Amino acid sequence: MNFTKTLVLFLGLLSFQSFGQVNPHAIGIRFASAYYSNGAEISYQHGFGDKNRLELDLGGRRHKNWAHIGLAAVFHWDWNITEGLNWYVGPGARIGQYRSKFYDSYGLTLAIGGQIGLEYDFNQHNAPILISLDWRPMWGFYTYSDYDPFGYEGGFSVRYTF
Repeated sequence: MNFTKTLVLFLGLLSFQSFGQVNPHAIGIRFASAYYSNGAEISYQHGFGDKNRLELDLGGRRHKNWAHIGLAAVFHWDWNITEGLNWYVGPGARIGQYRSKFYDSYGLTLAIGGQIGLEYDFNQHNAPILISLDWRPMWGFYTYSDYDPFGYEGGFSVRYTF
């Protein structure tokens, strides 16, 4: 199956899905698990109606030879699977600053990519909690790593909704 047929099929499947109910605000923590990730991040989501939201994640990671701090921003489209269970996808970017003892350097990092995930909204049970699992691939077009600009991370988040 070529790319065009796959894209048309994907968009067609999306049209049959109902949109999920996006909370106006959510704040919490996102734990990321990859070498390229920021590690634990403070996470904030701002809803735009019932279908969309912006997620902002600020975090840092330290290793014996390097340190990194970064801000990721991802726009989500949110769809309902069943009551309380949603899936989401959207484009994003990351900006950060690094310091490397190994290379005796420091500077800026920039990356673009996206995010896809599943979430369960406990507001359905009168509890203001949102938990999610996601996957976030990013391509660093300005990075301290010359050998592999592509990175990805899995994340687990717990947020308080308000």
